Amino acid sequence: MNSFKLFFTLLIFLPVSIFLHITPCQAQLSTTFYDATCPNASTIIRNSIRRAISAERRMAASLIRLHFHDCFVQGCDASILLDETATIQTEKTAIPNANSVRGFNVIEAAKRDVERACPGVVSCADVLTLAARDASVAVGGPTWNVRLGRRDSTTANRDAANTDLPSPFAGLDILMDAFDKKGLNARDMVALSGAHTLGQSQCFLFRGRIYSNGTDIDAGFASTRRRGCPQSGGDSNLAALDLVTPNSFDNNYFRNLVQRKGLLQSDQVLFSGSTASIVSQYSGNPRTFAADFAAAMIKMSEIQPLLVGERGIIRRTCSAVN
Repeated sequence: MNSFKLFFTLLIFLPVSIFLHITPCQAQLSTTFYDATCPNASTIIRNSIRRAISAERRMAASLIRLHFHDCFVQGCDASILLDETATIQTEKTAIPNANSVRGFNVIEAAKRDVERACPGVVSCADVLTLAARDASVAVGGPTWNVRLGRRDSTTANRDAANTDLPSPFAGLDILMDAFDKKGLNARDMVALSGAHTLGQSQCFLFRGRIYSNGTDIDAGFASTRRRGCPQSGGDSNLAALDLVTPNSFDNNYFRNLVQRKGLLQSDQVLFSGSTASIVSQYSGNPRTFAADFAAAMIKMSEIQPLLVGERGIIRRTCSAVN
Protein backbone atom coordinates (compact mmCIF):
# COMPACT_ATOMS: atom_id res chain seq x y z
CA MET A 1 0.00 0.00 0.00
CA ASN A 2 10.90 -3.59 -5.89
CA SER A 3 14.36 -3.58 -4.50
CA PHE A 4 14.89 0.09 -5.23
CA LYS A 5 17.70 1.29 -3.02
CA LEU A 6 16.55 4.87 -2.89
CA PHE A 7 15.98 5.34 0.82
CA PHE A 8 19.46 6.50 1.69
CA THR A 9 19.44 8.86 -1.29
CA LEU A 10 16.20 10.33 0.00
CA LEU A 11 17.77 10.92 3.42
CA ILE A 12 20.14 13.44 1.86
CA PHE A 13 17.23 15.68 1.02
CA LEU A 14 15.32 15.34 4.28
CA PRO A 15 15.28 18.20 6.80
CA VAL A 16 17.92 17.80 9.50
CA SER A 17 15.28 17.48 12.22
CA ILE A 18 13.72 14.48 10.48
CA PHE A 19 17.13 12.95 9.81
CA LEU A 20 18.01 13.12 13.48
CA HIS A 21 14.63 11.69 14.39
CA ILE A 22 14.90 8.59 12.24
CA THR A 23 18.62 7.85 12.33
CA PRO A 24 18.53 5.76 15.57
CA CYS A 25 15.85 3.52 14.02
CA GLN A 26 17.94 2.93 10.92
CA ALA A 27 20.90 1.89 13.06
CA GLN A 28 18.93 -0.86 14.77
CA LEU A 29 16.58 -2.16 12.13
CA SER A 30 18.34 -4.53 9.75
CA THR A 31 17.57 -6.67 6.71
CA THR A 32 19.55 -9.45 8.41
CA PHE A 33 17.87 -9.19 11.81
CA TYR A 34 16.46 -12.75 11.79
CA ASP A 35 19.24 -14.43 9.83
CA ALA A 36 20.53 -16.29 12.88
CA THR A 37 17.31 -16.72 14.87
CA CYS A 38 14.75 -17.45 12.11
CA PRO A 39 16.46 -17.57 8.72
CA ASN A 40 13.36 -18.70 6.82
CA ALA A 41 11.03 -16.09 8.30
CA SER A 42 10.68 -13.98 5.16
CA THR A 43 10.05 -17.01 2.96
CA ILE A 44 7.45 -18.45 5.33
CA ILE A 45 5.59 -15.15 5.51
CA ARG A 46 5.81 -14.58 1.76
CA ASN A 47 4.31 -18.00 1.02
CA SER A 48 1.48 -17.40 3.46
CA ILE A 49 0.66 -14.02 1.93
CA ARG A 50 0.77 -15.42 -1.60
CA ARG A 51 -1.76 -18.09 -0.65
CA ALA A 52 -4.11 -15.51 0.83
CA ILE A 53 -3.95 -13.23 -2.20
CA SER A 54 -4.31 -16.15 -4.57
CA ALA A 55 -7.58 -16.95 -2.76
CA GLU A 56 -8.73 -13.30 -2.82
CA ARG A 57 -6.83 -10.81 -4.95
CA ARG A 58 -8.44 -7.84 -3.20
CA MET A 59 -6.54 -8.84 -0.06
CA ALA A 60 -3.38 -7.22 -1.45
CA ALA A 61 -4.92 -3.77 -1.09
CA SER A 62 -6.23 -4.62 2.36
CA LEU A 63 -2.82 -5.68 3.66
CA ILE A 64 -1.07 -2.56 2.36
CA ARG A 65 -3.79 -0.42 3.93
CA LEU A 66 -3.59 -2.35 7.21
CA HIS A 67 0.12 -1.60 7.42
CA PHE A 68 -0.50 2.08 6.67
CA HIS A 69 -3.18 2.31 9.37
CA ASP A 70 -0.83 0.67 11.84
CA CYS A 71 2.17 2.90 11.20
CA PHE A 72 0.21 6.16 11.35
CA VAL A 73 -0.92 5.39 14.92
CA GLN A 74 1.91 5.36 17.50
CA GLY A 75 4.32 3.97 14.91
CA CYS A 76 4.73 0.58 13.25
CA ASP A 77 4.10 -1.55 16.33
CA ALA A 78 1.18 -3.82 15.33
CA SER A 79 -1.12 -1.93 17.71
CA ILE A 80 -3.92 -2.08 15.14
CA LEU A 81 -4.00 -5.87 15.48
CA LEU A 82 -4.92 -5.87 19.18
CA ASP A 83 -8.45 -6.83 20.18
CA GLU A 84 -10.51 -5.02 22.80
CA THR A 85 -9.87 -5.98 26.44
CA ALA A 86 -10.61 -4.51 29.84
CA THR A 87 -7.41 -2.47 29.55
CA ILE A 88 -7.09 -1.99 25.77
CA GLN A 89 -9.32 0.20 23.62
CA THR A 90 -8.85 -1.45 20.26
CA GLU A 91 -8.03 0.64 17.20
CA LYS A 92 -10.20 -1.71 15.16
CA THR A 93 -13.31 0.21 16.20
CA ALA A 94 -11.91 3.68 15.51
CA ILE A 95 -13.96 5.58 12.91
CA PRO A 96 -11.43 5.14 10.03
CA ASN A 97 -11.11 1.40 10.78
CA ALA A 98 -14.53 0.11 11.86
CA ASN A 99 -16.13 -2.20 9.31
CA SER A 100 -13.41 -1.13 6.89
CA VAL A 101 -9.88 -2.28 7.68
CA ARG A 102 -9.43 -5.99 7.03
CA GLY A 103 -6.80 -8.69 6.65
CA PHE A 104 -6.34 -9.45 10.35
CA ASN A 105 -6.91 -13.17 9.77
CA VAL A 106 -4.25 -13.21 7.04
CA ILE A 107 -1.64 -11.70 9.37
CA GLU A 108 -2.60 -14.15 12.12
CA ALA A 109 -2.18 -17.05 9.69
CA ALA A 110 1.26 -15.84 8.62
CA LYS A 111 2.22 -15.38 12.27
CA ARG A 112 1.10 -18.94 13.07
CA ASP A 113 3.20 -20.27 10.23
CA VAL A 114 6.33 -18.48 11.40
CA GLU A 115 5.66 -19.38 15.05
CA ARG A 116 5.73 -23.05 14.15
CA ALA A 117 9.22 -22.61 12.74
CA CYS A 118 10.59 -20.10 15.27
CA PRO A 119 8.45 -19.70 18.40
CA GLY A 120 8.61 -16.29 20.05
CA VAL A 121 11.10 -14.77 17.63
CA VAL A 122 9.36 -12.77 14.88
CA SER A 123 7.17 -9.84 15.87
CA CYS A 124 3.70 -9.20 14.48
CA ALA A 125 4.91 -5.74 13.49
CA ASP A 126 7.56 -7.31 11.25
CA VAL A 127 5.06 -9.84 9.88
CA LEU A 128 2.75 -6.97 8.89
CA THR A 129 5.60 -4.98 7.34
CA LEU A 130 6.74 -7.92 5.24
CA ALA A 131 3.15 -8.74 4.31
CA ALA A 132 2.64 -5.26 2.82
CA ARG A 133 5.75 -5.68 0.64
CA ASP A 134 4.75 -9.20 -0.41
CA ALA A 135 1.21 -8.02 -1.19
CA SER A 136 2.59 -5.41 -3.58
CA VAL A 137 4.71 -7.97 -5.39
CA ALA A 138 1.85 -10.48 -5.62
CA VAL A 139 -0.23 -8.09 -7.76
CA GLY A 140 2.56 -6.83 -9.99
CA GLY A 141 3.85 -4.02 -7.80
CA PRO A 142 7.39 -3.18 -6.76
CA THR A 143 9.49 -4.92 -4.16
CA TRP A 144 11.89 -3.38 -1.66
CA ASN A 145 14.29 -4.36 1.09
CA VAL A 146 12.53 -4.48 4.47
CA ARG A 147 14.59 -3.70 7.54
CA LEU A 148 13.43 -5.81 10.47
CA GLY A 149 13.66 -5.82 14.24
CA ARG A 150 10.41 -4.14 15.32
CA ARG A 151 8.81 -5.13 18.60
CA ASP A 152 5.07 -5.35 19.30
CA SER A 153 3.24 -2.86 21.46
CA THR A 154 1.26 -3.84 24.54
CA THR A 155 -1.21 -1.00 24.00
CA ALA A 156 -3.44 0.45 21.30
CA ASN A 157 -4.61 4.03 20.80
CA ARG A 158 -8.15 4.48 19.50
CA ASP A 159 -8.08 8.24 20.03
CA ALA A 160 -4.95 8.59 17.89
CA ALA A 161 -6.50 6.42 15.20
CA ASN A 162 -9.44 8.82 15.09
CA THR A 163 -7.22 11.88 14.75
CA ASP A 164 -4.03 10.81 12.94
CA LEU A 165 -5.38 8.78 10.03
CA PRO A 166 -6.09 10.95 6.98
CA SER A 167 -9.75 11.45 6.08
CA PRO A 168 -11.13 10.56 2.63
CA PHE A 169 -12.87 13.95 2.71
CA ALA A 170 -9.74 15.96 3.52
CA GLY A 171 -8.38 18.82 1.46
CA LEU A 172 -4.81 18.99 0.21
CA ASP A 173 -3.38 21.13 3.03
CA ILE A 174 -4.85 18.88 5.71
CA LEU A 175 -3.49 15.78 3.99
CA MET A 176 -0.02 17.27 3.63
CA ASP A 177 0.00 18.24 7.29
CA ALA A 178 -1.04 14.73 8.38
CA PHE A 179 1.80 13.15 6.41
CA ASP A 180 4.32 15.80 7.45
CA LYS A 181 3.65 14.98 11.10
CA LYS A 182 4.81 11.44 10.36
CA GLY A 183 8.00 12.60 8.62
CA LEU A 184 6.62 12.03 5.13
CA ASN A 185 6.83 14.74 2.49
CA ALA A 186 4.43 15.64 -0.31
CA ARG A 187 6.06 13.26 -2.79
CA ASP A 188 5.83 10.41 -0.28
CA MET A 189 2.16 11.24 0.26
CA VAL A 190 1.32 11.15 -3.44
CA ALA A 191 3.30 7.95 -3.99
CA LEU A 192 1.65 6.20 -1.05
CA SER A 193 -1.78 7.36 -2.22
CA GLY A 194 -1.01 5.40 -5.38
CA ALA A 195 -1.82 2.27 -3.39
CA HIS A 196 -5.38 3.21 -4.36
CA THR A 197 -4.61 1.69 -7.71
CA LEU A 198 -5.84 -1.36 -5.77
CA GLY A 199 -8.87 -2.01 -3.62
CA GLN A 200 -12.37 -0.70 -3.12
CA SER A 201 -14.23 1.96 -1.19
CA GLN A 202 -17.66 2.07 0.42
CA CYS A 203 -20.42 4.21 -1.08
CA PHE A 204 -20.82 6.55 1.89
CA LEU A 205 -17.19 7.66 1.50
CA PHE A 206 -17.63 8.91 -2.07
CA ARG A 207 -21.37 9.65 -2.31
CA GLY A 208 -20.94 13.37 -1.75
CA ARG A 209 -18.38 13.58 -4.54
CA ILE A 210 -20.34 11.73 -7.22
CA TYR A 211 -23.52 13.72 -6.53
CA SER A 212 -21.77 17.09 -6.20
CA ASN A 213 -21.91 18.11 -9.88
CA GLY A 214 -18.51 19.64 -9.17
CA THR A 215 -16.03 20.77 -11.76
CA ASP A 216 -13.38 18.37 -10.45
CA ILE A 217 -15.25 15.21 -11.42
CA ASP A 218 -15.90 13.81 -14.88
CA ALA A 219 -19.67 13.70 -15.48
CA GLY A 220 -19.60 10.29 -17.14
CA PHE A 221 -17.54 8.84 -14.32
CA ALA A 222 -19.93 10.26 -11.73
CA SER A 223 -22.90 8.79 -13.60
CA THR A 224 -21.26 5.36 -13.70
CA ARG A 225 -20.55 5.40 -9.99
CA ARG A 226 -24.10 6.51 -9.12
CA ARG A 227 -25.42 3.19 -10.45
CA GLY A 228 -23.97 1.38 -7.46
CA CYS A 229 -24.24 4.17 -4.92
CA PRO A 230 -27.74 5.67 -4.51
CA GLN A 231 -28.30 9.02 -2.85
CA SER A 232 -29.70 7.21 0.18
CA GLY A 233 -29.07 3.68 1.36
CA GLY A 234 -26.42 1.28 0.14
CA ASP A 235 -23.77 2.86 2.34
CA SER A 236 -21.58 -0.24 2.30
CA ASN A 237 -21.84 -0.84 -1.46
CA LEU A 238 -18.34 -1.17 -2.88
CA ALA A 239 -16.71 0.46 -5.89
CA ALA A 240 -13.18 -0.01 -7.18
CA LEU A 241 -10.84 2.87 -6.47
CA ASP A 242 -9.37 2.34 -9.94
CA LEU A 243 -12.11 1.68 -12.48
CA VAL A 244 -9.64 0.45 -15.11
CA THR A 245 -7.42 -2.20 -13.46
CA PRO A 246 -8.62 -2.54 -9.84
CA ASN A 247 -6.69 -5.73 -9.09
CA SER A 248 -3.31 -4.85 -10.59
CA PHE A 249 -0.61 -2.53 -9.33
CA ASP A 250 0.01 0.09 -12.01
CA ASN A 251 -0.18 3.85 -12.54
CA ASN A 252 -3.77 4.00 -13.79
CA TYR A 253 -4.79 5.63 -10.50
CA PHE A 254 -2.85 8.73 -11.51
CA ARG A 255 -4.21 8.65 -15.05
CA ASN A 256 -7.66 8.63 -13.49
CA LEU A 257 -6.86 11.72 -11.44
CA VAL A 258 -5.69 13.61 -14.52
CA GLN A 259 -9.03 12.73 -16.15
CA ARG A 260 -10.96 13.88 -13.02
CA LYS A 261 -11.94 10.29 -12.24
CA GLY A 262 -10.62 9.97 -8.70
CA LEU A 263 -13.19 8.17 -6.55
CA LEU A 264 -12.45 9.83 -3.22
CA GLN A 265 -12.15 13.54 -2.64
CA SER A 266 -8.78 12.94 -0.95
CA ASP A 267 -7.64 11.27 -4.18
CA GLN A 268 -8.74 13.96 -6.59
CA VAL A 269 -7.29 16.86 -4.55
CA LEU A 270 -3.83 15.49 -5.27
CA PHE A 271 -4.24 16.76 -8.82
CA SER A 272 -4.30 20.33 -7.59
CA GLY A 273 -1.93 22.82 -6.05
CA SER A 274 1.66 21.82 -5.39
CA THR A 275 1.13 18.08 -5.89
CA ALA A 276 -0.46 18.26 -9.36
CA SER A 277 2.92 18.03 -11.07
CA ILE A 278 3.77 14.84 -9.16
CA VAL A 279 0.49 13.25 -10.24
CA SER A 280 1.23 14.23 -13.84
CA GLN A 281 4.70 12.73 -13.62
CA TYR A 282 3.43 9.44 -12.21
CA SER A 283 0.61 9.26 -14.76
CA GLY A 284 3.17 9.28 -17.56
CA ASN A 285 5.97 7.29 -15.94
CA PRO A 286 5.00 4.07 -14.15
CA ARG A 287 8.61 3.23 -13.31
CA THR A 288 9.11 6.48 -11.46
CA PHE A 289 5.91 5.85 -9.50
CA ALA A 290 6.95 2.29 -8.63
CA ALA A 291 10.38 3.42 -7.43
CA ASP A 292 8.95 6.28 -5.37
CA PHE A 293 6.26 4.02 -3.91
CA ALA A 294 8.91 1.55 -2.76
CA ALA A 295 11.00 4.30 -1.17
CA ALA A 296 7.96 5.83 0.54
CA MET A 297 6.86 2.45 1.89
CA ILE A 298 10.29 1.99 3.45
CA LYS A 299 10.05 5.39 5.12
CA MET A 300 6.52 4.73 6.34
CA SER A 301 7.45 1.29 7.69
CA GLU A 302 10.10 2.87 9.88
CA ILE A 303 7.90 5.43 11.66
CA GLN A 304 8.73 5.17 15.36
CA PRO A 305 9.18 1.38 15.62
CA LEU A 306 9.62 -0.19 19.02
CA LEU A 307 13.11 -1.67 19.10
CA VAL A 308 15.08 -4.14 21.19
CA GLY A 309 15.71 -2.59 24.59
CA GLU A 310 12.58 -0.46 24.41
CA ARG A 311 9.14 -1.21 25.77
CA GLY A 312 7.64 -3.87 23.58
CA ILE A 313 7.23 -7.61 23.28
CA ILE A 314 7.04 -10.42 20.74
CA ARG A 315 3.36 -11.40 20.77
CA ARG A 316 2.56 -15.07 20.40
CA THR A 317 -0.70 -14.15 18.68
CA CYS A 318 -1.14 -10.78 17.05
CA SER A 319 -4.55 -9.98 18.51
CA ALA A 320 -3.58 -10.21 22.18
CA VAL A 321 -0.83 -9.37 24.63
CA ASN A 322 0.94 -12.49 25.92
